[in-house]
Amino acid sequence: MDFRLTEEHEALRQSVREFAREVVAPVIAEHYEQHTFPYEVVRQMGKMGLFGLPFPEEHGGMGGDYFALCLALEELARVDSSVAITLEAAVSLGAMPIYRFGTEEQKAQWLPKLCSGEALAAFGLTEPGFGSDAGGTQTRAVLDETTNEWVINGSKAFITNSGTEITVLVTVTAVTGTKPDGSKELSTIIVPSGTPGFTVAPGYSKVGWTASDTHELTFDDCRVPAANLLGERGRGFAQFLRILDEGRIAIAALAVGLAQGCVDESVKYAKERHAFGQPIGNYQAIQFKIADMEMKAHTARLAYYDAAARMLAGEPFKRQAAIAKLHASTIAVDNAREATQIHGGYGFMNEYPVARFWRDSKILEIGEGTSEVQRMIIARDLGM
Repeated sequence: MDFRLTEEHEALRQSVREFAREVVAPVIAEHYEQHTFPYEVVRQMGKMGLFGLPFPEEHGGMGGDYFALCLALEELARVDSSVAITLEAAVSLGAMPIYRFGTEEQKAQWLPKLCSGEALAAFGLTEPGFGSDAGGTQTRAVLDETTNEWVINGSKAFITNSGTEITVLVTVTAVTGTKPDGSKELSTIIVPSGTPGFTVAPGYSKVGWTASDTHELTFDDCRVPAANLLGERGRGFAQFLRILDEGRIAIAALAVGLAQGCVDESVKYAKERHAFGQPIGNYQAIQFKIADMEMKAHTARLAYYDAAARMLAGEPFKRQAAIAKLHASTIAVDNAREATQIHGGYGFMNEYPVARFWRDSKILEIGEGTSEVQRMIIARDLGM
């Protein structure tokens, strides 16, 4: 067992860390307050190759691996989670389904532009009223054999990267029939942006991730070619379970980044802030808080490293991904709370990054599988 990074991974981490501090940090607070999408930052991330990290060069990618993506997410989230989730959703939820399950024609059509960051894609799974119950999908797609088109009707909620100026497609899950046992047949279908009948609602007013793009989507007799089916018909449930298992490792990495960012900001503030004649970092009460925060970030990092290693080795990783996501999201919320407390009144002011971290942390216990769902996954994998 060796948790040291390879030279390539370490170089990537340092490069993204420098980018986050020098490019993202100076501009993200304004985007956060104005609830605007940081197009200029995303363009630069594209030029760095971040959107193509885990994809082969033949598809326009960088020829790296999923762990490289996780390292990049951690470093971005140390500065801002809106930028990090834009990358995570674009790669893990947007491009990855096409790479994993698409035909060669679909890969050739979409992956080069998605890997370059010139375009974004989204994954439409969650529906109003059926958040964690993915099997409760109500959106339906009927194959019109006369025109050889899927006719889609329904809605999706809380979909990241679904309404930007550079979003080119949303892959949606839909009921396409009934299985012999009477259960729903779920499939995934690519819906290009601008398709008639596909409507993107105005962006949500959110507590956190306010520089990230999130919308509700509706489909009203939306027609796409039958060839837009992604993977095998009726395999949609298995497909998105695989995508979510992988995505939980990425979200864990993002959560670790936020938790580590809380440590960074707390150490900095504790050295600068004076109370009762000396820096507050001289007081054991503050030292112990920060020590506990560092401990939590470190152990959560090891959890996602382990899950990623198992995934890349082709071993079962569902339980480890759930553990990593559950633990990392929990300690991210803990660290954000403690960092705000260390900053005192200033921690409640949006001019300080920890206020942003505090508001961004809670969604990590909800998105891509709630903490309760992670516990269900772990228990079931233990045979319970």
